[in-house]
Amino acid sequence: MTFSLTAENHIYCSEQEHFIPLSAGNSDYQAVLDAIIAEGTSCFDGDIPDDLQAAADEKQFNQQLADYRVAVARLAQYVVADGRAEVREMQPTGEQVWNEETEEMEDVMHEVITVTAIGPVEATVDVFEGDNDTPTTITNPLITTDVAERAKAQATVDATPQPVKDAA
Repeated sequence: MTFSLTAENHIYCSEQEHFIPLSAGNSDYQAVLDAIIAEGTSCFDGDIPDDLQAAADEKQFNQQLADYRVAVARLAQYVVADGRAEVREMQPTGEQVWNEETEEMEDVMHEVITVTAIGPVEATVDVFEGDNDTPTTITNPLITTDVAERAKAQATVDATPQPVKDAA
């Protein structure tokens, strides 16, 4: 699509022959910002007004930030093929006792599990296809999915500009 700014401060869409108000709540306005993000100046007749470019830049930044946070959270999850170790830590019970050596009240501590252990999944599984009584051994689909999701998340992290990472 090709857009231009009118003297009345509306965006004109030449393909659909309609005017779009400069309003962030308008879905057509959001589509203009998306076009600027995707196509740059080629979607606009003349120069893109500074305020419109700034709005497109802000929208792109916010999209990248949201995608980056989701990707980082996905990478922080445990690797399905490896499982996850149990984590224990000492936490106060809320009770206190008198320590005669230090002559101070001390918290009574209790060891608690803060992260439960999860065993690794089997590396392969047997599948039976049709009426065949002989199984075919394949890589566990849980592992395949985990690896693919991690690769996609890592690609997102790698492609994220540094200013977006710094804002996360």
